Amino acid sequence: MHLQRENLESVEDEPRSRLNPTAMTDLRSQAHPILNGSTLSLLEYYRLPEQWVEFSHSDDSLSRPGFFRFGEGTTCFGTCSGISPEESVDESIPDAHPYASVSPTLVSMPFALDEVVRNLRYEIYTEEKRTHATRTFMLRAYYLIRPMLGVNVRKYLQRAYLAGWRNITFPRWPVDCSVERNMERVLALGIKASGVDSVPFVWFWPKGYQSCAVITHDVESKKGKNFCGTLMNLDESCGIKSAFQLVPEDRYEVSTGFLNEFRERGFELNVHDLNHDGMLFSSEAEFLRRVSAINQYGRNFGARGFRTAVMYRNQEWFEALDFEYDMSVPTVAHLEPQQGGCCTVMPFFIGKILELPLTTTQDYAMFHLIGDRSLDTWKREIRAIHDRNGLISLLVHPDYITESWARELYLRLLDYVCGLAVKERIWIATPGQVNDWWRVRSHLSLDRVGKTWRIIGEQSERAQIAYASLEGNEVRYSVVHPVAVV
Repeated sequence: MHLQRENLESVEDEPRSRLNPTAMTDLRSQAHPILNGSTLSLLEYYRLPEQWVEFSHSDDSLSRPGFFRFGEGTTCFGTCSGISPEESVDESIPDAHPYASVSPTLVSMPFALDEVVRNLRYEIYTEEKRTHATRTFMLRAYYLIRPMLGVNVRKYLQRAYLAGWRNITFPRWPVDCSVERNMERVLALGIKASGVDSVPFVWFWPKGYQSCAVITHDVESKKGKNFCGTLMNLDESCGIKSAFQLVPEDRYEVSTGFLNEFRERGFELNVHDLNHDGMLFSSEAEFLRRVSAINQYGRNFGARGFRTAVMYRNQEWFEALDFEYDMSVPTVAHLEPQQGGCCTVMPFFIGKILELPLTTTQDYAMFHLIGDRSLDTWKREIRAIHDRNGLISLLVHPDYITESWARELYLRLLDYVCGLAVKERIWIATPGQVNDWWRVRSHLSLDRVGKTWRIIGEQSERAQIAYASLEGNEVRYSVVHPVAVV
């Protein structure tokens, strides 16, 4: 959803200019309950006024969950009244939108939005693949011999394993925004039910930025470790501070001096798995055994973030991780051994941990699985995420850009991101800064004072009020008087 900015003189004038004065009532005085348990995710996603409109949904929990859509361009997974969800995604999956109804201050839904959103973010729709992914004998054998295989051998084995990935219909490659699309569809119904022209919410990013970009580097081998200094130089040449994820055991020595190199230069340090053998999620018992050591390394590193090896994951187990944020869940995982994807380009909480999804294709897959040595796919992904006001998360390994052509391509990528950031107000941040902001935003709320709205909460001065309005049946966003970049 591309952001539209309003160049307004005063924040105080915005509600009078955007809201229909005859239809607009004092939302806080309406005697409607807080958004109920089926749409709490909508309230948290937008930081809407707590008392707005009422949502109800039909309870069809005994039926079989499956795929359906909620209007054009959306995909859902869950239970739904009035239709029979399908086992797979194709053009014929049923549409639940006609079964939703709107009346003054009330939206009746045929499904629970919270269930659908959780099923997508947690990849419940592909649970059989998820729980099976790291248990097979083939994968155990592969990771046993992997250290002895060069990239040229590994890439052919991986291509064979991933054969047919282009035929996967869901999530949609290279970027899938199903969560965002479903949020907007439900918000549109709420706007219609509220009887107003537009609804205020707390904008996604600080200072009115349209989107956000983070640069991350997973250090997999001694070769990658030895290239970290050069990679920091490349990032600094573009004015960027990135985040490095280090494997704490077996792969290479992680000395205090090595850690201090990053700290002294202002780069972030995070923990990358335990020993990168692909077996962290082989069983819950094995995960819990290893996570104790992982958490201790996090404290030793002074790390607040974590990423698993090879993007293996099980969101249900993340609560055992003693980190503030995680970066292990791809938006679309067609080119990962564990396929699936969380279908969102926005950060989201998994219990106490903030998930920063990997929203773009990582460099190894780009260079060695797709065979793309251009910026075309990355540019396509970045543009799609930016237009949805999302998190542009890039992963480039020092292990795979030691050759001159790869370094040159990486510098072109940084130059493209930095140029777009200046032209279209993208916040280039570290994962830790995104974590800090998203936690601040999660505690902000809107308060109506007279005829105006204000944001209340700690660090509210960093936040911006935005408005969601309808253009036909599509939601459009505008931000009130963006704060100048300092």
